[in-house]
Amino acid sequence: LDRRQLHIIAVTFDRQKQMSKRELQDQALENSGVSYEESLLASQLTPTVYERLQEDGFKELSQLFYDRVFADDAQWFLSIFASSTKREAVENQYRFFVQTFGGPALYREKKGKYTRLAGRHANYPIGNRAAERWVEHMKMAMKEHSILSKDEEARDKLSLYFRYTAHYIVAACVYMRDDQLSGGTQIDEGRVW
Repeated sequence: LDRRQLHIIAVTFDRQKQMSKRELQDQALENSGVSYEESLLASQLTPTVYERLQEDGFKELSQLFYDRVFADDAQWFLSIFASSTKREAVENQYRFFVQTFGGPALYREKKGKYTRLAGRHANYPIGNRAAERWVEHMKMAMKEHSILSKDEEARDKLSLYFRYTAHYIVAACVYMRDDQLSGGTQIDEGRVW
């Protein structure tokens, strides 16, 4: 094959690899049992999740979650988080939650304009099994949380959001192009992400 033919094959393969947002949502629904519309319910609560938890409540949730993750005895799961310290994982997640659920744009201040969850996770060895384990750790963290343990409405809606989002990220990671990747797999002490 000449160079032109190889280019055509590569472009054709790349187009076949792409998936529409609706197709990704359908794949996330199939794997999680939660629809995109159901995943949005947490962001539509009144009062908002942010008003219920405030920044300290999100810090607590992220700390409880990552305490569980970093104590997980399954090496295959723990290895997914090997490029991150617990402190920075808690910080990133807490900032993302605050911004996502009605608070100030703390995540944007640190990471830039776009959240790009799939792009930030595409370099990691995650699949549906890891998504389910992530969701289980988050459910347990919510049950241990000083506010969410008593707020069934928020806990139930957040569970939908977390389940859907975990499986959406898995589905989307399969279709990420190199120019869409935002994360890494090695610790970089100087990074600002």
